[in-house]
Amino acid sequence: MDSWWDLGEWSGMRGNELATYDIPCAFCDARGNFAEHHHSERKNARGKTLNYDILKCENCGNLVMVFWSGGNGIHGRKLVPWPLKVERAPESWPAGVGNLWLQARRSLQSESWDAAAVMARSSLQAALRHVKAEGTSLFQEIESLGSRGLLPPTMVDWAHAVRLFGNDSAHPKVDQKPASKKEVTEAVRFIEFLFEYLFELPARIEKLRPKPQAPDQAQPPV
Repeated sequence: MDSWWDLGEWSGMRGNELATYDIPCAFCDARGNFAEHHHSERKNARGKTLNYDILKCENCGNLVMVFWSGGNGIHGRKLVPWPLKVERAPESWPAGVGNLWLQARRSLQSESWDAAAVMARSSLQAALRHVKAEGTSLFQEIESLGSRGLLPPTMVDWAHAVRLFGNDSAHPKVDQKPASKKEVTEAVRFIEFLFEYLFELPARIEKLRPKPQAPDQAQPPV
């Protein structure tokens, strides 16, 4: 999407009108329990309408703004503020990897720092094994992707940092300090960058790749 005027043009939810039944409250997580507090809209020269709705949560009383537009049987929407609770991993990520990452994110939200560190390490190892990393330990698997050029040196160093950090939480010493919020948050953010590099970026490139043409439609070489 290159312009906000493209919202709801090619993808979104069914229906030309805003569906509120599945909109979550960013504050209390109640879903679909809203009353309209304010509505305004703007149109461009083509007659495209952008809608600005402020909804009041009937459960907690807080306000959520929904920016949306519909047409051709679908509508797209953006929420402000958006819920911080993560409910699913990106579709391009392998299911097993996404499930472990989701547990790491939820542990962050509940401030379970050591649990988040362990799940971050687990999701990292699952991701490396999915892309056929070689070795009998996480150390060897990280090194194998680096040696094959699938991970740049900076990511190799970061991956080792997450590995060691996760090891400390999984195998604590008697007098070990608990993991800190800052360290665990950085570790989870790194694996999100890594998964974007390994899974999401290739999926986006594949979508942009020209589709093979039928023989009778093939263009002569230039």
